Amino acid sequence: MSLLFLFSCCPPEVVTFPQNVEQVSEIAILCNDNEIPLIPFGSGTGLEGGINAVKGGVCVDLTHMNEILSVNPEDFDCTVQSGVTRMQLNNYLRDTGLWFPIDPGADASLCGMCSTSASGTNAVRYGTMRENVLNLEVVLADGRVINTAGKGRRTKKTSAGYNLTNLFVGSEGTLGIITKASLKLFGIPEATVSAVCHFPDVQGAVDTTVQVLQCGIPIARIEFLDEVSIDAVNKYSKMDMKVAPSLFLEFTGTPSSLDEQAALVADLCSMNNGSDFKWAKDPEERSHLWKARHDILYACMALKPGSKPYSTDVCVPVSKLPEIIKRSKEEITKAGVCDSFMLGHVGDGNFHTLFLADPNNPEEVQIVKDVSNKIAEMSLEMNGTCTGEHGIGQGKRELLVQEIGETGIQVMKQIKQTLDPKGIMNPAKVFY
Repeated sequence: MSLLFLFSCCPPEVVTFPQNVEQVSEIAILCNDNEIPLIPFGSGTGLEGGINAVKGGVCVDLTHMNEILSVNPEDFDCTVQSGVTRMQLNNYLRDTGLWFPIDPGADASLCGMCSTSASGTNAVRYGTMRENVLNLEVVLADGRVINTAGKGRRTKKTSAGYNLTNLFVGSEGTLGIITKASLKLFGIPEATVSAVCHFPDVQGAVDTTVQVLQCGIPIARIEFLDEVSIDAVNKYSKMDMKVAPSLFLEFTGTPSSLDEQAALVADLCSMNNGSDFKWAKDPEERSHLWKARHDILYACMALKPGSKPYSTDVCVPVSKLPEIIKRSKEEITKAGVCDSFMLGHVGDGNFHTLFLADPNNPEEVQIVKDVSNKIAEMSLEMNGTCTGEHGIGQGKRELLVQEIGETGIQVMKQIKQTLDPKGIMNPAKVFY
């Protein structure tokens, strides 16, 4: 299933399957010497056309480099090759009492997640990839191999020189090919409880979110679904939740601390006119509740068979969420878009508008493009960002100029020119 109906498919001329970093380096040298575009490929779960071979060239498929090289339980870190996926790592860690919590929904490759600075539902507690990468091994355009924090280094902090690690996190394959990553790990919580609560309006849900954060409650996840999404979930997952703006919450800690958190959050929800507050303590119940949240894409698509989805991912200061959601709904109504759904990681101000459209209907596709751009521009007006987690890719290059400014773009291009003077690394992505 593709979420990329806004972008034409552009396959590469050659696909390579390197087995180690030396082979990746050799491929880069050959391509650089002959000025052939290089497109890194992880798991293909990106949403902004980041792996399209717009100018042809060579795709470097890194899925065969899938070894977990080391796990250091006492240090709470691990080192993985580029093809290792999030689920593969967590399955491997099962008996250690540790896990890697960054969860973008898809079983993405971890180095691909570094490349797009991915996050997801756990970001409010654990942060994004940007906060959880200790070191990267990167093959540059000319074949040189660098370790961004020094070979073998995996300390939790450093003041040694420029932060090269975070230069490559979020670079979307335009500066180099990430072949290895050292990542932070966390202890698996002793106990977990999930909950859902419904509100008469978006303001009540967001006010509750802000108050939960202000009270210092160690919330693990706090997700928002609008009434249209809840209706879709009810039909698809055979649930009977109240059709209203809703919060999905998850708490972790000791059993006694969870009881205290539950009572406090229930009070906050009640203060903001929340209703039907339901807890799920049993692992099966929790799994069912969150499966409904993660299946929202399929639930929405089931309402319009034959359609393809496209998702925005703007992020604003949390206090601005009610305003941007209200204005976004007004723009959607004005444009006559019938099939759209809203959900988000409200704990950090990130929300998605999911559109369904017929990819063979140019008029529908254009409307989705226009409304998506208007929502992104609204987020910029509110001191937000056009992309909280999906990246720029092909689709948001003009918006990046508005967000960063011409001077910022010039500096980015200077960095790109220094590391990739022939412009072979994933060309036509991030900026023109």
